[in-house]
Amino acid sequence: MQELPVIAAETAAPRVKKPDWLRVKLPIGENYRQVRNLVDTHKLHTICESGNCPNMGECWGAGTATFMILGNICTRSCGFCAVATGRPEAVDWDEPQRVAEAIYLMKVKHAVITSVDRDELKDGGSIIWANTIKAVRALNPDTTMETLIPDFRGIWENLERVIEAAPEVVSHNLETVERMTKQVRIQAKYHRSLEVIRRLKQGGMRTKSGIMLGLGETKEEVVQAMQDLYDNGCDVVTLGQYLQPTPKHLPVVRFVHPDEFAELREIGYAMGLDYVEAGPLVRSSYHAEKHIFSGRK
Repeated sequence: MQELPVIAAETAAPRVKKPDWLRVKLPIGENYRQVRNLVDTHKLHTICESGNCPNMGECWGAGTATFMILGNICTRSCGFCAVATGRPEAVDWDEPQRVAEAIYLMKVKHAVITSVDRDELKDGGSIIWANTIKAVRALNPDTTMETLIPDFRGIWENLERVIEAAPEVVSHNLETVERMTKQVRIQAKYHRSLEVIRRLKQGGMRTKSGIMLGLGETKEEVVQAMQDLYDNGCDVVTLGQYLQPTPKHLPVVRFVHPDEFAELREIGYAMGLDYVEAGPLVRSSYHAEKHIFSGRK
Protein backbone atom coordinates (compact mmCIF):
# COMPACT_ATOMS: atom_id res chain seq x y z
CA MET A 1 0.00 0.00 0.00
CA GLN A 2 1.44 3.37 -1.01
CA GLU A 3 1.74 6.04 1.64
CA LEU A 4 0.29 9.49 1.11
CA PRO A 5 2.95 11.93 -0.11
CA VAL A 6 4.54 13.87 2.73
CA ILE A 7 5.76 17.37 1.99
CA ALA A 8 9.05 17.81 3.84
CA ALA A 9 9.32 20.95 5.96
CA GLU A 10 12.38 22.25 4.16
CA THR A 11 10.82 21.88 0.69
CA ALA A 12 7.18 22.59 1.46
CA ALA A 13 5.67 25.58 -0.29
CA PRO A 14 4.46 28.33 2.04
CA ARG A 15 0.79 27.94 2.93
CA VAL A 16 -1.42 30.21 0.89
CA LYS A 17 -3.86 32.23 2.99
CA LYS A 18 -7.52 31.41 2.31
CA PRO A 19 -9.43 34.29 0.74
CA ASP A 20 -12.71 35.63 2.10
CA TRP A 21 -14.82 33.88 -0.54
CA LEU A 22 -13.96 30.49 0.98
CA ARG A 23 -15.50 31.17 4.37
CA VAL A 24 -18.38 28.86 5.34
CA LYS A 25 -20.88 28.78 8.18
CA LEU A 26 -20.58 26.30 11.04
CA PRO A 27 -23.13 23.44 10.93
CA ILE A 28 -26.12 24.24 13.17
CA GLY A 29 -29.89 23.78 13.31
CA GLU A 30 -32.51 21.09 13.79
CA ASN A 31 -32.13 19.59 10.30
CA TYR A 32 -28.40 19.24 10.83
CA ARG A 33 -28.94 17.44 14.14
CA GLN A 34 -31.53 15.13 12.55
CA VAL A 35 -29.16 14.11 9.76
CA ARG A 36 -26.35 13.66 12.29
CA ASN A 37 -28.55 11.32 14.37
CA LEU A 38 -29.70 9.26 11.38
CA VAL A 39 -26.14 8.79 10.13
CA ASP A 40 -24.99 7.69 13.59
CA THR A 41 -28.01 5.46 14.29
CA HIS A 42 -27.74 3.58 11.01
CA LYS A 43 -23.93 3.35 11.25
CA LEU A 44 -23.53 4.98 7.87
CA HIS A 45 -20.53 6.69 6.32
CA THR A 46 -20.75 9.98 4.47
CA ILE A 47 -18.23 11.61 2.19
CA CYS A 48 -19.33 14.86 3.84
CA GLU A 49 -17.43 13.81 6.98
CA SER A 50 -14.73 11.54 5.53
CA GLY A 51 -13.85 14.08 2.85
CA ASN A 52 -13.94 17.13 5.13
CA CYS A 53 -16.43 18.81 2.78
CA PRO A 54 -16.81 22.56 3.40
CA ASN A 55 -20.49 22.41 2.45
CA MET A 56 -21.52 19.91 5.14
CA GLY A 57 -23.27 22.53 7.23
CA GLU A 58 -25.29 23.83 4.28
CA CYS A 59 -26.24 20.41 2.91
CA TRP A 60 -26.98 18.72 6.24
CA GLY A 61 -28.89 21.82 7.30
CA ALA A 62 -31.05 21.29 4.21
CA GLY A 63 -31.61 17.65 5.23
CA THR A 64 -29.35 16.04 2.61
CA ALA A 65 -26.13 14.02 2.78
CA THR A 66 -23.92 12.09 0.38
CA PHE A 67 -23.68 8.49 1.54
CA MET A 68 -20.42 6.58 1.16
CA ILE A 69 -20.79 2.82 0.82
CA LEU A 70 -18.29 -0.04 1.08
CA GLY A 71 -16.77 1.30 4.29
CA ASN A 72 -14.65 4.36 4.97
CA ILE A 73 -11.17 2.96 4.26
CA CYS A 74 -9.91 3.24 0.67
CA THR A 75 -7.38 1.01 -1.09
CA ARG A 76 -5.97 4.00 -2.97
CA SER A 77 -3.84 6.85 -1.67
CA CYS A 78 -4.68 9.89 -3.77
CA GLY A 79 -2.65 12.96 -2.88
CA PHE A 80 -5.72 15.19 -2.44
CA CYS A 81 -8.19 13.00 -0.55
CA ALA A 82 -8.97 13.05 3.17
CA VAL A 83 -10.50 9.54 3.20
CA ALA A 84 -8.33 7.06 5.12
CA THR A 85 -6.11 4.66 3.16
CA GLY A 86 -5.45 1.11 4.32
CA ARG A 87 -6.87 -2.40 4.48
CA PRO A 88 -10.68 -2.18 4.32
CA GLU A 89 -12.96 -4.23 6.54
CA ALA A 90 -15.10 -7.06 5.16
CA VAL A 91 -18.01 -6.13 2.89
CA ASP A 92 -21.20 -5.41 4.84
CA TRP A 93 -23.99 -7.02 2.85
CA ASP A 94 -26.68 -5.32 4.96
CA GLU A 95 -25.39 -1.87 4.07
CA PRO A 96 -27.63 -1.34 0.98
CA GLN A 97 -30.78 -1.76 3.07
CA ARG A 98 -29.52 0.58 5.79
CA VAL A 99 -28.76 3.27 3.22
CA ALA A 100 -32.22 2.83 1.70
CA GLU A 101 -33.87 3.12 5.12
CA ALA A 102 -31.92 6.26 5.99
CA ILE A 103 -32.94 7.89 2.70
CA TYR A 104 -36.55 6.95 3.46
CA LEU A 105 -36.42 8.45 6.96
CA MET A 106 -34.76 11.62 5.68
CA LYS A 107 -37.42 11.93 2.94
CA VAL A 108 -34.64 12.57 0.43
CA LYS A 109 -35.90 13.52 -3.02
CA HIS A 110 -32.51 13.15 -4.71
CA ALA A 111 -29.92 10.83 -3.19
CA VAL A 112 -26.20 10.97 -3.89
CA ILE A 113 -24.16 7.85 -3.18
CA THR A 114 -20.41 7.38 -3.54
CA SER A 115 -17.86 4.83 -2.34
CA VAL A 116 -14.24 4.22 -1.51
CA ASP A 117 -12.15 2.24 -3.98
CA ARG A 118 -12.16 -1.48 -3.19
CA ASP A 119 -9.42 -2.70 -5.53
CA GLU A 120 -8.86 -5.81 -3.40
CA LEU A 121 -12.30 -7.17 -4.34
CA LYS A 122 -12.75 -9.16 -7.54
CA ASP A 123 -15.97 -7.29 -8.29
CA GLY A 124 -14.52 -3.95 -7.14
CA GLY A 125 -17.55 -3.49 -4.93
CA SER A 126 -19.90 -3.41 -7.92
CA ILE A 127 -22.30 -5.98 -6.46
CA ILE A 128 -22.86 -3.82 -3.38
CA TRP A 129 -23.23 -0.84 -5.72
CA ALA A 130 -25.97 -2.57 -7.71
CA ASN A 131 -27.69 -3.86 -4.56
CA THR A 132 -27.68 -0.37 -3.03
CA ILE A 133 -29.25 1.24 -6.10
CA LYS A 134 -31.95 -1.45 -6.17
CA ALA A 135 -32.62 -1.21 -2.42
CA VAL A 136 -32.94 2.59 -2.53
CA ARG A 137 -35.29 2.39 -5.50
CA ALA A 138 -37.45 -0.34 -3.91
CA LEU A 139 -38.00 1.62 -0.68
CA ASN A 140 -37.97 5.10 -2.25
CA PRO A 141 -39.59 4.82 -5.71
CA ASP A 142 -39.94 8.60 -6.07
CA THR A 143 -36.32 9.35 -5.13
CA THR A 144 -33.87 10.04 -7.94
CA MET A 145 -30.24 8.98 -7.60
CA GLU A 146 -26.74 10.04 -8.52
CA THR A 147 -23.96 7.47 -8.08
CA LEU A 148 -20.37 8.72 -7.91
CA ILE A 149 -18.45 5.57 -8.82
CA PRO A 150 -14.79 4.43 -8.99
CA ASP A 151 -13.16 3.24 -12.21
CA PHE A 152 -13.29 -0.46 -11.14
CA ARG A 153 -9.68 -0.72 -12.43
CA GLY A 154 -11.04 -0.84 -15.97
CA ILE A 155 -12.77 -4.19 -15.43
CA TRP A 156 -15.80 -3.29 -17.50
CA GLU A 157 -18.09 -6.14 -16.43
CA ASN A 158 -18.12 -4.48 -13.00
CA LEU A 159 -19.11 -1.15 -14.53
CA GLU A 160 -21.93 -2.92 -16.37
CA ARG A 161 -23.59 -3.81 -13.05
CA VAL A 162 -24.04 -0.11 -12.32
CA ILE A 163 -25.31 0.57 -15.85
CA GLU A 164 -27.85 -2.26 -15.56
CA ALA A 165 -29.14 -0.83 -12.26
CA ALA A 166 -29.66 2.48 -14.14
CA PRO A 167 -29.49 5.36 -11.65
CA GLU A 168 -30.57 8.72 -13.05
CA VAL A 169 -27.01 10.15 -13.04
CA VAL A 170 -23.69 8.31 -12.95
CA SER A 171 -20.61 10.33 -12.06
CA HIS A 172 -16.91 9.51 -12.19
CA ASN A 173 -14.44 12.27 -11.39
CA LEU A 174 -11.49 13.12 -13.59
CA GLU A 175 -10.24 15.19 -10.59
CA THR A 176 -7.40 16.97 -12.42
CA VAL A 177 -5.78 17.65 -15.78
CA GLU A 178 -3.87 15.00 -17.72
CA ARG A 179 -0.39 16.31 -16.84
CA MET A 180 -1.05 16.13 -13.11
CA THR A 181 -2.96 12.85 -12.91
CA LYS A 182 -0.01 10.71 -11.82
CA GLN A 183 0.81 13.14 -9.00
CA VAL A 184 -2.77 13.74 -7.83
CA ARG A 185 -4.40 10.35 -8.44
CA ILE A 186 -1.52 7.95 -7.92
CA GLN A 187 -3.25 4.70 -8.92
CA ALA A 188 -5.63 6.17 -11.50
CA LYS A 189 -5.27 6.80 -15.23
CA TYR A 190 -6.58 9.87 -17.07
CA HIS A 191 -7.69 8.03 -20.20
CA ARG A 192 -9.21 5.17 -18.21
CA SER A 193 -11.43 7.69 -16.45
CA LEU A 194 -12.44 9.11 -19.83
CA GLU A 195 -13.28 5.58 -20.96
CA VAL A 196 -15.51 5.15 -17.89
CA ILE A 197 -17.47 8.22 -19.00
CA ARG A 198 -17.62 6.99 -22.59
CA ARG A 199 -18.88 3.53 -21.63
CA LEU A 200 -21.49 5.03 -19.28
CA LYS A 201 -22.80 7.24 -22.08
CA GLN A 202 -22.87 4.28 -24.47
CA GLY A 203 -24.93 2.48 -21.82
CA GLY A 204 -27.53 5.26 -21.88
CA MET A 205 -26.52 7.00 -18.64
CA ARG A 206 -26.59 10.72 -17.89
CA THR A 207 -22.91 11.29 -17.17
CA LYS A 208 -21.06 13.62 -14.85
CA SER A 209 -17.48 14.37 -13.81
CA GLY A 210 -15.57 16.82 -11.61
CA ILE A 211 -12.26 18.68 -11.70
CA MET A 212 -10.42 20.39 -8.82
CA LEU A 213 -8.59 23.65 -9.44
CA GLY A 214 -5.66 25.21 -7.61
CA LEU A 215 -3.19 22.31 -7.74
CA GLY A 216 -0.89 23.93 -10.29
CA GLU A 217 -2.80 23.33 -13.51
CA THR A 218 -3.14 26.01 -16.19
CA LYS A 219 -6.40 27.42 -17.55
CA GLU A 220 -5.62 25.88 -20.93
CA GLU A 221 -5.21 22.45 -19.34
CA VAL A 222 -8.54 22.78 -17.54
CA VAL A 223 -10.29 23.74 -20.77
CA GLN A 224 -8.67 20.75 -22.51
CA ALA A 225 -9.85 18.41 -19.74
CA MET A 226 -13.38 19.78 -20.10
CA GLN A 227 -13.15 19.25 -23.86
CA ASP A 228 -11.90 15.68 -23.34
CA LEU A 229 -14.88 14.99 -21.07
CA TYR A 230 -17.32 16.47 -23.59
CA ASP A 231 -15.75 14.48 -26.44
CA ASN A 232 -16.26 11.27 -24.44
CA GLY A 233 -19.93 11.90 -23.72
CA CYS A 234 -19.95 13.80 -20.44
CA ASP A 235 -23.12 15.79 -19.76
CA VAL A 236 -22.35 17.52 -16.44
CA VAL A 237 -19.04 18.94 -15.20
CA THR A 238 -18.34 20.38 -11.75
CA LEU A 239 -15.37 22.70 -11.13
CA GLY A 240 -14.29 23.56 -7.58
CA GLN A 241 -11.36 24.78 -5.51
CA TYR A 242 -8.99 22.17 -4.07
CA LEU A 243 -8.51 22.55 -0.30
CA GLN A 244 -5.61 20.77 1.41
CA PRO A 245 -7.13 18.47 4.06
CA THR A 246 -3.91 17.88 6.08
CA PRO A 247 -0.22 18.92 5.85
CA LYS A 248 0.52 15.43 4.44
CA HIS A 249 -1.60 16.08 1.37
CA LEU A 250 -0.76 18.06 -1.74
CA PRO A 251 -0.50 21.81 -1.05
CA VAL A 252 -2.77 24.43 -2.57
CA VAL A 253 -0.78 26.28 -5.23
CA ARG A 254 -3.33 29.06 -5.59
CA PHE A 255 -6.89 30.01 -4.80
CA VAL A 256 -8.90 30.51 -7.97
CA HIS A 257 -11.04 33.67 -8.05
CA PRO A 258 -14.83 33.28 -8.50
CA ASP A 259 -14.59 35.28 -11.74
CA GLU A 260 -12.32 32.59 -13.22
CA PHE A 261 -14.85 29.91 -12.31
CA ALA A 262 -17.57 31.97 -13.99
CA GLU A 263 -15.45 32.24 -17.14
CA LEU A 264 -14.83 28.49 -17.21
CA ARG A 265 -18.56 27.89 -16.78
CA GLU A 266 -19.29 29.90 -19.91
CA ILE A 267 -16.50 28.14 -21.82
CA GLY A 268 -18.04 24.80 -20.85
CA TYR A 269 -21.46 25.78 -22.10
CA ALA A 270 -19.96 27.15 -25.31
CA MET A 271 -18.28 23.80 -26.03
CA GLY A 272 -21.61 22.01 -25.60
CA LEU A 273 -21.69 20.68 -22.03
CA ASP A 274 -25.25 20.32 -20.73
CA TYR A 275 -24.60 21.53 -17.17
CA VAL A 276 -21.55 23.27 -15.68
CA GLU A 277 -21.45 23.84 -11.91
CA ALA A 278 -18.45 26.04 -11.15
CA GLY A 279 -17.34 27.94 -8.05
CA PRO A 280 -14.82 27.89 -5.20
CA LEU A 281 -16.97 25.76 -2.87
CA VAL A 282 -18.40 23.46 -5.54
CA ARG A 283 -17.96 19.74 -4.85
CA SER A 284 -19.21 16.72 -6.82
CA SER A 285 -22.51 16.47 -4.97
CA TYR A 286 -23.13 20.22 -4.51
CA HIS A 287 -26.55 21.11 -5.97
CA ALA A 288 -26.63 17.58 -7.41
CA GLU A 289 -30.44 17.59 -7.53
CA LYS A 290 -30.21 20.21 -10.30
CA HIS A 291 -27.88 18.11 -12.44
CA ILE A 292 -30.64 15.81 -13.63
CA PHE A 293 -31.80 18.69 -15.81
CA SER A 294 -30.02 20.84 -18.38
CA GLY A 295 -28.32 24.00 -17.18
CA ARG A 296 -28.17 25.52 -20.66
CA LYS A 297 -29.98 28.78 -21.21
